[in-house]
Amino acid sequence: MSSEFSSIGTNTAARFSLKLHRGEGAVLLAMNWHAEFPPMDFVGFAIEYREPGSEIFYSVKNRLAFRQVDLQLNPNALSSLQSPIQKFRWVHFPRNADLTGDFTYRITPVFMNPEGQLSYGEAQLAGVELRRETFPGEMNVAFTRGFVSSQAFVDKYGKFGEISTLLPNNSQNGLTFKPSHPKADEAMGWMGFEARTAILDVLDKAVEDKEAQVRVIAYDLDLPEVVERLEKLGPRLTIIIDDSSGHDGPSAEETLAENRLLQTAGASNVKRQHVLGLQHNKLIVINSPTNKYVVCGSTNFSWRGFYVQSNNAVILTGSDAVNTFGKAFDDYLKIPTSKFKESTSANWTELAFSNLKLGVSFSPHGRTNMRLDEIAHDIVNGTSSSLFYSLAFLSQTPGPVREAIGAVTNNKQCFVYGISDREVGGLDVQLPNGNVAPVHPEALKKNAPAPFSEESAGGGGVRMHHKFIVIDFDKPTARVYLGSHNFSSAADKDNGENLLLIKDRRVATAYMVEALRLFDHYHFRITQANSATAKKELTLARPPKSGEKPWWHDDYNSPRKIMDRKLFA
Repeated sequence: MSSEFSSIGTNTAARFSLKLHRGEGAVLLAMNWHAEFPPMDFVGFAIEYREPGSEIFYSVKNRLAFRQVDLQLNPNALSSLQSPIQKFRWVHFPRNADLTGDFTYRITPVFMNPEGQLSYGEAQLAGVELRRETFPGEMNVAFTRGFVSSQAFVDKYGKFGEISTLLPNNSQNGLTFKPSHPKADEAMGWMGFEARTAILDVLDKAVEDKEAQVRVIAYDLDLPEVVERLEKLGPRLTIIIDDSSGHDGPSAEETLAENRLLQTAGASNVKRQHVLGLQHNKLIVINSPTNKYVVCGSTNFSWRGFYVQSNNAVILTGSDAVNTFGKAFDDYLKIPTSKFKESTSANWTELAFSNLKLGVSFSPHGRTNMRLDEIAHDIVNGTSSSLFYSLAFLSQTPGPVREAIGAVTNNKQCFVYGISDREVGGLDVQLPNGNVAPVHPEALKKNAPAPFSEESAGGGGVRMHHKFIVIDFDKPTARVYLGSHNFSSAADKDNGENLLLIKDRRVATAYMVEALRLFDHYHFRITQANSATAKKELTLARPPKSGEKPWWHDDYNSPRKIMDRKLFA
């Protein structure tokens, strides 16, 4: 049984339930045992999936393994049929996620007898269609991978020393840097994921369509594959480039990009601007009789924005979106920045879509149309089930939104998971026990616990660059706040920003899956780092002996983990 955003397994003979949640290029699998507790010999789930049109099931691999009789561990990633997943939910990125049709998942419970032999119970099957566009012909949500520091990156593209062959060491040579890694093209596609593909595809369409007029607002602008496409547009491009501190010097990459675009677009079509603080939009508007697209969100047109950070991009299609965002562009260009708050662009504008409700508001705002208090009010008074957030700079932005998140976190009736950057590198992760724990990107660079490999620190700096809040993804009232807006006073009053409010369960589910996969990634990195510090190896748990607890004990005894298990499954 499936919907546009989830599906469930229907095998009544299976001893557990299965629910799939559609993400963007990813699937969240959630399982829950029917009985009060799983049996003591239950050691996890085997996860297999089948691509649309195929008869072959591929097994999801698990790097963790059972310790063998000789006390050795297999250092290789093993099939989950032999090394089951000891979690009640799992985010999976299937190969060829763009294929049309359902991806079918087969989840099988795995048991172990006292001799260490595995056996298998009745499986659940369910299918979900991923497709590339969230709402074909209207709107698409796309994410970057954001996993330069991960075991997957190490497996695919080498250890941490090789990062310098893929990314410039700093932004000062971004426009001239050329990757020398032998798998550079593949690595760029993997790291940039759907956001890179979607943004470059829109620009390619504009280049090919000689009638297309293109308006761009860029905060960071140091990525050659973007600048080269903008150059090809010639005078059909009008661009505003931020010139705040760090972007304004003669050697800044944004100035170098400006100089190049002056040669192709012309002096009247290239403007520098910082509004009252920052021109922080990341915006593309394409308008022609046959191509009408808007790109917005948190993804900067930079090496870090595409390939290092966790970011999102929203691609909107149609005249209404183009006209609304195009007017905001013209307002930035023509209205004195101190007067922008009085423009209609600073108010909420509802866009006409047949499948979802979407409103947009542009900063800077004035006293009568500021957004922070109304967002905080919605968080505190409108969250009835769950709150997910992934917020860059939350540690640096005291105010109503941070206070509202704190209030809902303390509400034991609501489920809250979140991740935010920390002021000096690293991240803060809201743990399952309600505590906040830091994780630094260099945590596994040198002292990874067995069986893990050392990872790349990826150049440091902000890693998690999202700005989104998901309220009640599992309710008909599901909604997401997102955009370039940092939910800070500066973003509201001083900067050029876009803020979207999307009311739709498919979109809310996609952002929930993104929040959860980042949370799980960094939560596990905390576990890895703690194991490394304690000089312990990470292994799968065997059935408990007398006096021991099973691996699933906390999932059935911790109130927060019980909520986790039940919410998704």
